Amino acid sequence: MRRWIAGLTVLGCVAISGPGLGGGKATAAEAACSGGTGSDYNGDGIRDTAIADPDATVEGKERAGRVTVVHGGGKGVTVVWQDSVNVATPAEAGDRFGYSLATYDADKDGCDDLVVGTPYEDVGAVRDAGYVQIIYGSTAGIGQGKVSKGFIQGADEPLGGVAESGDLLGYAVAAETSSTGIAYMVIGVPGEDGVGGMDVGFLHYVSGVSQQVVNVTQDSAGVWEDAEPQDRFGASLAATDRYFTVGVPGESVEGKTFAGGVSVFRPSLNTDGIPAPVFGFSQTRAPGSDASAEAADRFGTSVAMVANRTTAETAPTGALLAVGIPGEDVDDLVDAGGVALYRVNPDSTLTTVNNMLDQDYTDVEGVAAPGDFFGQDVALVNTAPTQVSSATTVKLAVGVPGNESSGEHLDKGGVQVFPAVGAAGASDVWREPGDGIPVDPAHQMFVGTSLAATPTGVLVGVAYESGQAPGAVYGFGWTAASGAAPSQTFKPGEDGIPTGGTAFGAEIQ
Repeated sequence: MRRWIAGLTVLGCVAISGPGLGGGKATAAEAACSGGTGSDYNGDGIRDTAIADPDATVEGKERAGRVTVVHGGGKGVTVVWQDSVNVATPAEAGDRFGYSLATYDADKDGCDDLVVGTPYEDVGAVRDAGYVQIIYGSTAGIGQGKVSKGFIQGADEPLGGVAESGDLLGYAVAAETSSTGIAYMVIGVPGEDGVGGMDVGFLHYVSGVSQQVVNVTQDSAGVWEDAEPQDRFGASLAATDRYFTVGVPGESVEGKTFAGGVSVFRPSLNTDGIPAPVFGFSQTRAPGSDASAEAADRFGTSVAMVANRTTAETAPTGALLAVGIPGEDVDDLVDAGGVALYRVNPDSTLTTVNNMLDQDYTDVEGVAAPGDFFGQDVALVNTAPTQVSSATTVKLAVGVPGNESSGEHLDKGGVQVFPAVGAAGASDVWREPGDGIPVDPAHQMFVGTSLAATPTGVLVGVAYESGQAPGAVYGFGWTAASGAAPSQTFKPGEDGIPTGGTAFGAEIQ
């Protein structure tokens, strides 16, 4: 979930039910992790689902946060929070453990590991400095093997530097394995202050099994633009095996504050000792785009990226990049929002695929309206990355958390799915509470602030469900029509998921 939206303002690990989730370490007799599936924390070759509730009360501590992992194939549920043997830091009120999530195989054992961002963690007396943990997978399940690895800023800490109030380390995280087999993680610190001023932002790049740390700012050699106040470099992140993208939603463009921008890097270190910068750009500076950067557009609030192959290539050496622009005005409709689609080419050039997709786009279902915030979150998938990309293989999901119907149910929200290749309006699908999403519509549900793309479909978090319900996550196949019932449901109190919570589904991995 990407925030900063107008108007939105003892360690514990419990395995519940299912074979192989008894809470102990994996025995020598158990099969080794198989790897290769993605989000497979017990290494059995079946995808798992991690669902965060960063507002959950844990052991009486309000908004301490917790994460529920549902192991695929009916193999049980594991709940992870701070305060257990394998998640090494105490839970505190207001930490918001699970505010951001990412997955990769950090230790290369074949079981995927879960990266958990806790940006509101206090470091000593330093408020909201932030904290990130790698919670390791094992054949016994997530957090059932070795002790987690924590990352904080400090002279004697893994990331170096100094922990400062409001840094928000871990506000965004991304992780992948590079095309050369190097596991890497990117940690955003958008509240970092620097010589350029307040909230210029910062990036920690952590690579390899040894977890080498490299720090990157907009003042690093070859990085686009200079570090300036309120840039918030690192507020959003996305990664593939060949590139990672950094959102800079506060970037000023030609004097227009919070117009926004993005920077693209390769995960390999260059001669300057940092991940190699590819390029950076704003709406105004994207090649082939006639869109203009405007104040408060917040271009880069959300980003998503997938490997991509064209007919001219023999392998997926490029990437499609979706950039959310929730503050975009559509004609005179303030904050209606939009999404731009680009291709990062193997020769380090950028191609504009669609400079402005919005709800007034040709043949697209729905109508743009003020305050929709279309693009507050985006998710991309390529179901066949080694094949030439097509409208059936590459899909884009867009969150519209400010959507409402006929003035009823203010900020009810919704989600729209598009083909990411070809005509966007040819087969788009719309879902909202009461129409496809099986919950009663109500005010300020903000559906569309939490999305995740999987090979089989899109997962939609309904974290702010009406009434006393703590939330839910619903899965829809990529080819499912508007109004179709979900093919998956994850909800507290059902299928082994514990009851309780506050905002279950606020982040999904």
